[in-house]
Amino acid sequence: MKRANLVVVIAALVAAPAAVQAQDAVKADPAHYKVLIDNASVRVLEINYAAGGKSVMHEHPDSIVVPLTASKVEFTLPDGKKQAETLAKDSAQYSPAGKHNPQNVGTTPVHAILVEFKGAAPGKATLPANRPGMQLKTLAEGPRGSAYLSTAGADFSEPAGSKHDFDQVVIALSPVSLSLSIDGKPAKTAWKRGDAQFIGRGVAHEAKNTGGKAADMIIVAIK
Repeated sequence: MKRANLVVVIAALVAAPAAVQAQDAVKADPAHYKVLIDNASVRVLEINYAAGGKSVMHEHPDSIVVPLTASKVEFTLPDGKKQAETLAKDSAQYSPAGKHNPQNVGTTPVHAILVEFKGAAPGKATLPANRPGMQLKTLAEGPRGSAYLSTAGADFSEPAGSKHDFDQVVIALSPVSLSLSIDGKPAKTAWKRGDAQFIGRGVAHEAKNTGGKAADMIIVAIK
């Protein structure tokens, strides 16, 4: 083999591990990551790990994770260092883009929703400090968006044609009777824990709490 060709082959072999490390989570590990929503603004993944479950090295863009169970996870980083985290149920955490290999080191399953942000740079929309008929508590903040514990009152309602200048991902924390119609499409009226819906900025929608009691959800608002 000529020396020039040998150099190319060696370079390719050296680069191969890095290419594997940079794999997308869903492509690298479809057993643990499932796509729920994918559009120009976000990709929303459902994450499930049984106790002891381990992934492979993969990467995520800037994102917000919403754990639906309390769990313990150990992340192995590309340099071999390990980072342990305890995830609180119904919380949220903003994470910058990076690579890792997670393992569930607890005794309970990991169940979470991950909102991955797209776009070359953060948007410039102003996120709400409050919303009529809804109590908001900030759970996580980052350059691209924020996550709020949102309690829709029994009388919460947004009339047909309502619009916002930010994108939002709505994640139910319990079975909820909430009617949500987006862009004139048939309304989603019954939600189970972990259900997620995307409402795009400037898109007309209509929402109403039809359950007669306050409803908890986490809303990830994207700038």
